Amino acid sequence: MTANPSKLTTKFTAFRNFLHKVWALSKPYYASDEKWKARALLAAIIGLNLALVYMNVLFNDWNKLFYDALQDKNAQVFWTQLGRFSYLAFAFIVIAVYKFYLTQLLELRWRAWMTRHYLQRWLADHSFYRLELARFTGQPNAQGNPDNPDQRIQEDINQFTSLTIGLTMGLLNSVVTLASFVGILWSLSGSFTIPLGGAQYVIPGFMVWMAVLYCLAGSVITHTIGRPQIALNFEQQRVEADFRHHMVRVREYSESIALDRGEPVERTQLDLRFGRVLGNYLALIQAQKRLVWFTSFFGQAAVVFPFLVAAPRFFSGAIQLGELMQISSAFGQVQGALSWFVDSYPSLATWRATTDRLTSFEASFQALAQAEYAQAAINSVATDATELSAQDLTVALPGGVVLLAGASLQAAAGDRVLLQGPSGSGKSTLFRTLAGIWPFASGRVTLPADSMFIPQRPYFPNGPLRDALAYPEPVARYTDAQLHQALDDALLPELKSQLDRADAWSQKLSGGEQQRLAIARVLLKHPRWVFADEATSALDAAAEASVYKRLLTLVEHTQGALVSIAHRPGVAAFHNRRWSLQPQPDGAPARYQAEDSRTGPAA
Repeated sequence: MTANPSKLTTKFTAFRNFLHKVWALSKPYYASDEKWKARALLAAIIGLNLALVYMNVLFNDWNKLFYDALQDKNAQVFWTQLGRFSYLAFAFIVIAVYKFYLTQLLELRWRAWMTRHYLQRWLADHSFYRLELARFTGQPNAQGNPDNPDQRIQEDINQFTSLTIGLTMGLLNSVVTLASFVGILWSLSGSFTIPLGGAQYVIPGFMVWMAVLYCLAGSVITHTIGRPQIALNFEQQRVEADFRHHMVRVREYSESIALDRGEPVERTQLDLRFGRVLGNYLALIQAQKRLVWFTSFFGQAAVVFPFLVAAPRFFSGAIQLGELMQISSAFGQVQGALSWFVDSYPSLATWRATTDRLTSFEASFQALAQAEYAQAAINSVATDATELSAQDLTVALPGGVVLLAGASLQAAAGDRVLLQGPSGSGKSTLFRTLAGIWPFASGRVTLPADSMFIPQRPYFPNGPLRDALAYPEPVARYTDAQLHQALDDALLPELKSQLDRADAWSQKLSGGEQQRLAIARVLLKHPRWVFADEATSALDAAAEASVYKRLLTLVEHTQGALVSIAHRPGVAAFHNRRWSLQPQPDGAPARYQAEDSRTGPAA
């Protein structure tokens, strides 16, 4: 029975594509600015692997001399070989230790480089924002939307580097071991005569052929039994990351969940995700159990197999005990080399899954670069200009619904603009577009360089309060007096004594305190232009009026402007212009209107 040529071609193509993926992920490091250190470490590891194979050849030769001395009761040779074993063993230990150390060092350096490389790409050009936006809005790309980028950077890179080095060095070791011992086994195994049909057929190097057949059959059976592990390993990494990610979300939104009495729902969601973890892991265990059944049998049978085949020659007196042990050792080395696929299959399955996850992650960055919205569809330019302008501005939702079409906006220094419109009309999306981070837009935006945006949900890094206040700038740029003044101006004098306290401020502070801390950042940094998106929605009227007066004083001092999104009527008193977005019926783009509060509607 012959194999289907088309299936063999498909498998070969898949294997070649996999190797291409591994090479594409590996090449950047070995061509990077660390290439000479990386190549030197790799060359040293290869050299140490070859040295270990050579040591095994010497041990194989030692086996014959030592066991022959035992059989012949030759005490002098026995003690001589025992002394030889001591320095062979010492050399082997030294080589093995440094092989381990340099291998781990290369893995560490490679992982560090890849992690920095992917962190830089993930955080550059708002890629982290666009990937999440594409994923949660259901926008497809050529490679699908990658889940859990944190897990891919933290765990997948670690597994990829360690498995790539471990498996490739293991394969190299097996190839060199096979080349070194196949000749020894061939010369030791002699020939085997098979009587068939009145004739006798002589098979030279019989033990070599038996090792090849033994391992070939083992590899085929191993692949057949173990193949499901590839998909199961891929899925296991995904469901583990989903489970961990949801627990992080519960921790981040602990107060909101507690206020909503949402614990039963979150418990149900966590149980559901953990159930997927357990279900897939159980399927993986079952697949591994089937493979362990075979590999355990395969490994135990390999121990006695060479003795079984060579025993007739030993009992006939054709070979002595030392040669029998040498045959067993050489057969073990050849069989071990040929069994690399069998022994490494679980690691190969994990390697394949990890490589596929990193490849899809890499493809997501390439898809971003090739997509129209990643090619500066919105041409946002930060300049030294004193005006904000937008020409032929079109803003859409991820699904393609156009919120604003062909609009032109302009604001000058000294303006205090209030952007209004019903909920869902696209006010916050327009802010994102002006900031240059919204990918589903086109047109030209000129944004004054010294601008700050206050989002609806400000972000504060965990750590000392002074770092949260200065974020994203280094806190060393500001004195304690400046930090204290910013907190006073933002109505947070009680926080002045806590500047060095480390905490999770996004959870520690109330909604109003978070908004005031975000405003304190602005008051600390003195930007010329301030864009506030519902920045005071959690404050009472008196506090809102106080912080808006501070913001107006700031932009007047810096000769800049203030652009706000707000629904409260009281905020309008702090603005002299209004931009209005009015949704139109039948899904038509919103109607944009600019209005001066003193002169009435303007074109």
